[in-house]
Formats: sequence, C-alpha cells, structure tokens
Amino acid sequence: MLDDFVIRATLAGIAVALAAAPLGSFVVWRRMAFFGDATAHAAVLGVALALGFGVSVFVGALGVALAMGLLVSTLTGRGVGMDSLLGVLSHAALAFGLVAVSFLHGVRIDLMAYLFGDILAVGKLDLAIVWGGALLVIALMVWRWSALLTATLNEDLAYAAGLNPKREQLVLTLALAITVAVAIKLVGALLIAALLIIPASAARPLARTPEAMALGAGVIGAVSAVGGVQMSLLFDTPTGPSIVCLAAVIFALLHIVGRMLRRS
Repeated sequence: MLDDFVIRATLAGIAVALAAAPLGSFVVWRRMAFFGDATAHAAVLGVALALGFGVSVFVGALGVALAMGLLVSTLTGRGVGMDSLLGVLSHAALAFGLVAVSFLHGVRIDLMAYLFGDILAVGKLDLAIVWGGALLVIALMVWRWSALLTATLNEDLAYAAGLNPKREQLVLTLALAITVAVAIKLVGALLIAALLIIPASAARPLARTPEAMALGAGVIGAVSAVGGVQMSLLFDTPTGPSIVCLAAVIFALLHIVGRMLRRS
C-alpha cells in the first residue's frame, strides 16, 4: 500500500494535521500566530545549515526552530513589543536562510520545495519520521493538556495551582519546533503556520469546550489534507497550497454556519 505515492502523501498530510490540531488551538488561544510564522521561517535557516554541514534536514530544522522559540521566550517582556520582536525575527530568519542557501555550492536543493512543500515526493522514511514526530507532539499535548490550558487561561491561576507558565510555554515551543521540523518538507515553511491556525480557527465557532475545538481542528485538518491531495491530482495544482485553500474554504463555511446558528 505504501508503494503508492498518493497513499504516502495522504497519510503524511493526516499526520501533520493531527499534530497541528491541539497545538494550533493553543496558538489561537494565546494569539501566537506570528510565533508560528517565526518558527517556520527559522526552519529554512535550519535546512541550509543542515545541508551545509551534511546532517539530517530534520535535525537542522528542529534545532533552529527550537532555538528560535527559546529566543522569543527569553526576549519577551524585555523592552521590545512582542509583535515587533516576532516580525523582526521571522523575516530575519527567512532572509538569513535564503542567503545561506546561496552559499551552498555543489549541493542540489529545491528551494521551492522547502518554501511551499512537496508532499507528493514523501518517501517511506519521511513518512515514518512524520508519524513519529506527530505521535510525539500528540503525546506531549495530552500529557500537559490541563497544565497548558490553565496557564493559557490565567497565569495567576496557574501559579496558584503550583504550575510554572514559563515551563508550559517551553513545552509549546518544543511541540511547535517538532511540528515545523516534520512538516517543512510536506507543506513548506510558508504554509506551516496556515495549517496551525486555519483548522483551529475553523473549529472555534462550533466548539463548546477546548477539547472539542482541538478534536474539530484535527478532523478539519485531516479532511483538508485528504481533499487537498485529491484536488491537486485532479486539477494539477500545487499540493501544499491546495490543502491550505481547502482549509480556508472550510473555515469560511463554518463561520457562516456558526453565525447563522447564533442568530437563530
């Protein structure tokens, strides 16, 4: 079954969707959309460094994405506005990554694949890495769900419950770095943040509990992945953007339905 590239692409897309669902919910609740962008853009620099030093692209992207998250967490609240800080770091990381790629002589690299993804080229090893990373992120989110939710709702409440909000922020940073590292080859650095934010935002109008929103985001993300792959084959369109386009259409439809339900 895994010899069929369409099956591999579909399974890989589902894995990323399931990992991004609970993580994307926290990104929406904490209003960290730019944080996701900054981490994804940093992964391009990680790819360039990995190719330059001859190490795994996954390791390079994970290391730099994690370093970006830790840097943002460290600099937050030290005289620089969060939006300005993320804007500077996001665009600087992407620019440094693109410049670093230009110095890689004798190394063949499809830059467009890392910017916009090439999910149809996923091999069996890539599929194993994606599912391994996705299961790790899901396990991490399940393990820290209550603590993360408490820290997101109210930091004072988290301190009163004996939790450290900074530690929970680091957990989110680690989960985001893993998701970016496994997804960059599939949907690309420029579309990763969309898969984090759009399914979670689409599930929000109809969800009554945080758990329902995370589950709904997972379903929407999986449907977008499966439908996007089929659309790209049917209409000969780029697969990664097709997945995001379908997710955006679902987002619009669910918000219209949610508004009609509230009026009635």
